[in-house]
Amino acid sequence: MEEINQLAQPEQKTHQVLFTGNTKDYFGIWTVNILLSILTLGIYSAWATVRTKQYFYGHTSIDGHRFNYLATPMQILKGRIIAFAIFALYIILTTYSPAMAVAFFLIWAVAIPWLINQSLRFNLRMTSHRNVRFGFKGSYLDALTHFVLLPIVGALTLYIAMPWVMKKIDTYIHNNIEYGNKALKVELSAGRYYGAVLRCLIVAIGFGVISAIIAGVAGSFGDPGSLGVAMVFISLGFNFLAISLLAGIYQSKIRNHIFANAQLEDVATFESKLDSVEYSMLLATNALAIIFSLGLAFPWTKVRKAKMLAAATTITLSENAEQVMEVYRESQSSLAEEAANVFDVDISLT
Repeated sequence: MEEINQLAQPEQKTHQVLFTGNTKDYFGIWTVNILLSILTLGIYSAWATVRTKQYFYGHTSIDGHRFNYLATPMQILKGRIIAFAIFALYIILTTYSPAMAVAFFLIWAVAIPWLINQSLRFNLRMTSHRNVRFGFKGSYLDALTHFVLLPIVGALTLYIAMPWVMKKIDTYIHNNIEYGNKALKVELSAGRYYGAVLRCLIVAIGFGVISAIIAGVAGSFGDPGSLGVAMVFISLGFNFLAISLLAGIYQSKIRNHIFANAQLEDVATFESKLDSVEYSMLLATNALAIIFSLGLAFPWTKVRKAKMLAAATTITLSENAEQVMEVYRESQSSLAEEAANVFDVDISLT
């Protein structure tokens, strides 16, 4: 009987996610993107976005199959033009007509859930693997609940409920992702989110205590005036390190939790082993490199981060992966994504 069950189960193989990009190649792409975007007064930025995503997607592979980014520069450019026109209208209204500005703000608040859904839908629809596209099926009411109403609840509880809110948001996003005719399913634990936040809180308190001790010791020596400037820089450096460590702890813990509890039905399971300390140090050194190189180290930091995330990720595929079917979906507009970017709505996958 056991032999029959083993024969009935599809064969599974675990694959390391690979990123094969390098700093030299991306630096060339990045340099051309910057120069042409400046020379064309930003128009080329649409082509720059597509080139960058195509490079990183094309150098990320699973089981020898690379990802593809399918959006065209004209799709991005049209969305960008309309989004900036809306932004210009917003500026004019807030300057000359406060009443219209309030009305615009209310319309914008109502539109946020739609924008978020459309942005997620566009980005996923423009991504493919093994010639099968991804998709997103979230509804407006669900987005309104998760991105507007629940954060208000979190704020009303003095942010005590915010880890639970973040868990609900991540669950909504990932449970609505599709790959061809297969749906992604996740079962997340609010306890893991509270655990990640608690770790961050302990680290933040520790940094606060150490910072106070350093300030007290420094204040007992020398002239307070001469120590003022030095203490400002020490404090900035200390806070910078603390923020990097907190971001690294939270992001790595939540990423690992989501991957461990996600499953693409009958196709794949996921695992992330992103080390909190290593990732925190990467974030800190990347930011320092960008600052001290006046931005020239950006390509190096982006490639470095992509390599670490890929190296920490494995995917177990079943033989059913070959049977995933492409599903026709209505073509998506990039307007929502660009409007969200213009108005600083952060839409991303963990």
